[in-house]
Amino acid sequence: MSLTLEEAITQAAGLICDTNTFVRAVLSGRRRNMQTQTTRIDIRPVRIKVSILLQIIENDGRQTTTTNVEPKTIEIEKLLSSGYANILVEHAQGSMSIRITKKQQPLIHFETGANNQNLEHDRVKPRLLDSADPFLKEVGISDSAGHIKPSRQDKYKQVEEFLRLLAPALDAAIEAGHIPRPTPAKPLKIVDLGCGHAYLTFAAHQYLRSTGIPIHVTGIDVRKDSRIRNEAIARSLGIESSIEFRAEEISQTTLTGADVVIALHACDTATDDAIAWGINNDAKLLLVAPCCHHDLQSQMQTSPEPWSLVTRHGLMKERIADLLTDSLRAQILKLHGYRTDIVEFVGGEHTPRNLMIRATKTGAKPDLAEQQRYEELVQMWGVEPALALKVHQ
Repeated sequence: MSLTLEEAITQAAGLICDTNTFVRAVLSGRRRNMQTQTTRIDIRPVRIKVSILLQIIENDGRQTTTTNVEPKTIEIEKLLSSGYANILVEHAQGSMSIRITKKQQPLIHFETGANNQNLEHDRVKPRLLDSADPFLKEVGISDSAGHIKPSRQDKYKQVEEFLRLLAPALDAAIEAGHIPRPTPAKPLKIVDLGCGHAYLTFAAHQYLRSTGIPIHVTGIDVRKDSRIRNEAIARSLGIESSIEFRAEEISQTTLTGADVVIALHACDTATDDAIAWGINNDAKLLLVAPCCHHDLQSQMQTSPEPWSLVTRHGLMKERIADLLTDSLRAQILKLHGYRTDIVEFVGGEHTPRNLMIRATKTGAKPDLAEQQRYEELVQMWGVEPALALKVHQ
């Protein structure tokens, strides 16, 4: 017998309120024609002194707030009905997921299997990705006990902060209709260009799957040994049906089409290959963290005055080239119908390569002034961006 949405929410609320067996809940996405106060809510039981409370972790895409409340003082059903499109509830014997379609129809799924409670009161910043996730152990970020290795803290931080940028950007793109709402028949397609050891590839897969979003992820890297290694990890995790790897050059990959393109620290013009692939294949969301910038720096033989006061110093010339390269990349994206911004995705203490180009395909046509500004800038510096040569006109 199928459940109505109201019946499903009542059942999910009952699972959450049973603190003897409740493990965690995740609320994400936004129902059609409804607004939510935050992008995502995580709920889990915590033991404080002699009481078991519910820890409510709310993330709005910029910051995270945490409160601990008595189960009896929070209206769980009201919270579950407040506009979230995806609801996942895990308990000791299994899980229940609810996905609400654009037609306000609930798609309800139950799974059986053992889940363990963790009642420890964690005072550190809540994580989107559990350090005990099997993939983190497989790729060597966590040890066998599920603790982040001291030598891999920076990599874990990068992955976490990347997910904190991906989640709200993806939700916003779906809600705005730029990306079709994923279904099991038509899952969200993500491609990680230059995936290497596939930290981001696996992280995006595991995180988005935990929120109930149907996905298919592809990692592309030129090295065959990386493909073999990553495929073995996928088989070990039992997720090879929804994640795949290819040993191909980004510029020559046979893959066509994706909803989301991600690329972390593809070296020099490999970043341009990744952005160009996204533009040429009509990707709707791009999140790209560039690496080294040698191409434009080598072209900057002379500098427009009075900029020679800056570029006469090698270190300063390098930094100007970095800024110029990413500014031109962002503008090229804008000229191809993307809404683009550049943000810091992780603190400089973790990596000097800490900028993120974030672009959403809206299809908006740029005005003539935007094209003129771009042309004036490249003429002023006498450069030709590699990206401009790789994008189909």
